[in-house]
Amino acid sequence: MKTLSIDVETYSGENLARAGAYRYAAAADFDLLLFAYAIDDGPVHVVSTATGEKVPDHIITALTDPTVTKRAWNASFERVVLSRWLHQLGHLPAGEFIDPAGWECTMVWATALGLPRALKDAGAALQLDEQKIAEGRELIQYFCVPTRGRAVDAPALFDAEGLEHRNQPESAPEKWADFIEYCRRDVEVETSIRRRLDAMPLPPFVWAEYEVDQRINDHGIRIDTALAAAAIQADDAHRAHCLDEARELTGLDNPASPTQLQRWLGEQGETVASMAKQDVADALATATGTTRRVLELRQDMSRSSTKKYEAMENAVCPDGRARGLTQFYGAGRTGRWAGRLIQVQNLPRNYLPDLDTARALVRGGHHDAIELLYPSVPDTLSQLIRTAFIPADGHRFIVADYSAIEARVLAWLAGEQKTLDAFAAGEDLYCVTAAAMFGVPVGKHGPNADLRQKGKIAVLACGYQGGVGAMRAMGALRMGIDEHELQPIVDAWRDANPHVVDYWWRIDQAALDAIRTGRPQRVRAVTLRMRNGALTITLPSGRALVYPGARLGTNRFGKPSMVFKGIGLNRRVQLEETYGGKLTENITQAVARDLLAHALGVVAQAGHRIVMHVHDEIVVEAPPETTVEEICDLMAHAPDWAAGLPLAADGFDGTYYQKD
Repeated sequence: MKTLSIDVETYSGENLARAGAYRYAAAADFDLLLFAYAIDDGPVHVVSTATGEKVPDHIITALTDPTVTKRAWNASFERVVLSRWLHQLGHLPAGEFIDPAGWECTMVWATALGLPRALKDAGAALQLDEQKIAEGRELIQYFCVPTRGRAVDAPALFDAEGLEHRNQPESAPEKWADFIEYCRRDVEVETSIRRRLDAMPLPPFVWAEYEVDQRINDHGIRIDTALAAAAIQADDAHRAHCLDEARELTGLDNPASPTQLQRWLGEQGETVASMAKQDVADALATATGTTRRVLELRQDMSRSSTKKYEAMENAVCPDGRARGLTQFYGAGRTGRWAGRLIQVQNLPRNYLPDLDTARALVRGGHHDAIELLYPSVPDTLSQLIRTAFIPADGHRFIVADYSAIEARVLAWLAGEQKTLDAFAAGEDLYCVTAAAMFGVPVGKHGPNADLRQKGKIAVLACGYQGGVGAMRAMGALRMGIDEHELQPIVDAWRDANPHVVDYWWRIDQAALDAIRTGRPQRVRAVTLRMRNGALTITLPSGRALVYPGARLGTNRFGKPSMVFKGIGLNRRVQLEETYGGKLTENITQAVARDLLAHALGVVAQAGHRIVMHVHDEIVVEAPPETTVEEICDLMAHAPDWAAGLPLAADGFDGTYYQKD
């Protein structure tokens, strides 16, 4: 046996979407219902474990044999739930997971090649003869989800109160037979997709990165559940306080009702277009007296500060750790990670100077003190979200973050040597940029310091062919830059970074030439070529970005452009247009991702326990003897393929997670 293709169907009282695979599998009522497998792409066998059938011993052995390649669509789910099943059988110690060595995820592979993430959508995009059975959703709802007391066909399992809560195979034999075929078909569809993907295999090191990713998700990160629960209580108390005050001021039964409140405001002579966030903010700019206070209360009550805490409570496992918080290849275009469950990729920033005090007050339930000491309770609770991630006893967090990683990568890709020299010398990028733009010395706290802000916004807005619109989108006007200054700043930045500008145009032309001629095009460290109807951009690491169905089009200026089959917001395949600056952004972010993946491997190989990573930041759960400098040095060690790229990482340690 060389390969084992797998699909399983399971039951759990936990909601998979809210709880994630790890908590779902940890539920006391977890059960494996069906186990479908194929050896070496042979015929698919389905074992009905729910009706007493046994999975063959050699298949069970293969699950933990790293020499046998296990494949599944969204393989992390199969691996996690089968770990729990092996616990139940006594083949794996409780609390351990099947090692991810030897596991490959077809969903990751498909995503890397520009296909939809859902099995059904990927099969449809490839126009396979085998398609996922559409009735599967109904069958899953029937057999895999608790009935929560609604009437079902007997016989069924009963809960402690005697309420029916689960349909059994014998409840509907015909449906069970259909369910078996549904499970079988999923393996067949996965196999058909994978055969199509064989023409464009992922490099072996990507699967090594996947193994590191899976071990990080297996480790999980500890949650301060007491803080999370107390924060939810504090928010409830604050909302009740605001609602009582609003009732007293307005005389309304329910001032939280947008309709009631809007009507009341109109009666006070305050016309508000709606109770939407921006309309309320606009009204506050001119409102006075009682109406102003009521609008402030409305604004405060509309601020969501507890959803992350609720997500923590939903996802935390019985051992107090939340797992499965990052999705490998979550961003299909670049391969960057995406957040799951708690969505750690978009945590609110914290800037309170007294986080310890705020945590203690919230944790202790001192609601009156919180109301008294902090101008906005919802904002305070939001700032404490990061601090609900805590290390294991006897450990601390070391948080290490790449310094200006995208700017470094872009300069390295384009050969912007002045910028690289500045990084190597440890100079402030925004000062260096402003000095180059305006031809005068710029110091952060020295001469012409006011120009640094213009250098900063230019770096953020202009690196990927952005112009005046990008400057506005980045908040240039809010930063005090006048409208008439925008275009001169864009021009000055481009004049100061000629190699980056040239890189945009070269990448754009190379893409068009690769499509037009079918011949590979080299632009410094990347290669663009057509393969199997897709434009691929091979990165310095050896990984490739894939643009399926790439062809020539015409942009709104009447000039040649590149179009390809992308994935729209509806998860359907649709034509998208791109250009040199956007391709440069994809390449830069992808290289930054590859550097992070390399760093994760290096830090893990050195024996450190990584419990989370957010953007370009690594969080290590470290014993007292590990130093911040040690982790930063490991991150700053560039891989062989990034010679000449000056990397730097900064870090700090603490007893909870925060943004330094």
